[in-house]
Amino acid sequence: MDFAITPGNYRAYADAGIVALLGWYNSTTGLWESTGWWNAANALEAIIDYSLRTKTKTYQGIISTTLEKNKRGNFLNNYYDDESWWALTWIKAYDLTGDKRYLGMAENIFADLQGGWDKRCGGGIWWSKRRDYKNAIANELFLTVAVRLCQRTSKKSYLTWAQQEWTWFKKSGMINAQNLVNDGLNSACQNNGGITWTYNQGVILGGLVDMYKIMGDRSFISYAEAIADAAISTLVDTNGILTEPCESLGGCGADGPQFKGIFMRNLSYLYETDSKERYKEFIIRNADSIWLNNRNNANQFGLRWAGPPDSADASRQSAAIDALSAAIPFG
Repeated sequence: MDFAITPGNYRAYADAGIVALLGWYNSTTGLWESTGWWNAANALEAIIDYSLRTKTKTYQGIISTTLEKNKRGNFLNNYYDDESWWALTWIKAYDLTGDKRYLGMAENIFADLQGGWDKRCGGGIWWSKRRDYKNAIANELFLTVAVRLCQRTSKKSYLTWAQQEWTWFKKSGMINAQNLVNDGLNSACQNNGGITWTYNQGVILGGLVDMYKIMGDRSFISYAEAIADAAISTLVDTNGILTEPCESLGGCGADGPQFKGIFMRNLSYLYETDSKERYKEFIIRNADSIWLNNRNNANQFGLRWAGPPDSADASRQSAAIDALSAAIPFG
């Protein structure tokens, strides 16, 4: 890809990033080398989001290959959050293609997710099938999958689940006094004060936007804006570049590098609904920094969006693509 791309041409930035991302795609397995199972769902969703935004059909073969190579197990495993990531990806694949195979898979996954709900801590689903931790991400995902399935199937049972989840989540204490979402609940069913990961601030935004769309209640947007405002004020460096807490704690392991992209994907979705100028400015600032400061000669992106690039893998790459795609309407 020519480095002489016009400054601010975010679609060209995203195009270059996707070409590099495809270098990790294994068509034999339908997954991405260099990253894990749930991360693969998010890498695919990054490509689907780009395709929806640019109205391209270029990558539909990859989407179908991933489904066909891995559908035997219905994308289920021992972690309810992992399953939910795949459900969200297949809902987006349905939006892009209209192919009901994808929507059917998402419904199959949700049927399994329901089994994670019980009365411990007053409700909510467990993080894993070991039933030893109730955390934010699993429940944010459960809310979002439920409301999106309701929107696409008109089945009221999905809305009932979404309403039940939000009622519980609001009361759980996981949204702290600073309007940030901590990681989960302790054994006493209280906020455990865990790290405020960026993706915990992100997924809830998407769920709340869709609750607003289906219910018409502006309070959902108010909650989303409070969380988004807190995140872009505090989970940043001195230049306003989104920063994962683990970046200053010695590294982000295999999963953390993907979290910021998930936040940006959902912040973009909130902006599409409320047009808050502050969110547009934040998206542009981060997309510019990724391209200018965090890119190597192969158009691969690193962990720290302020730069410089470190190592490269499909998780880092897809997270950056999420941010670049979010900026495409502003190019």
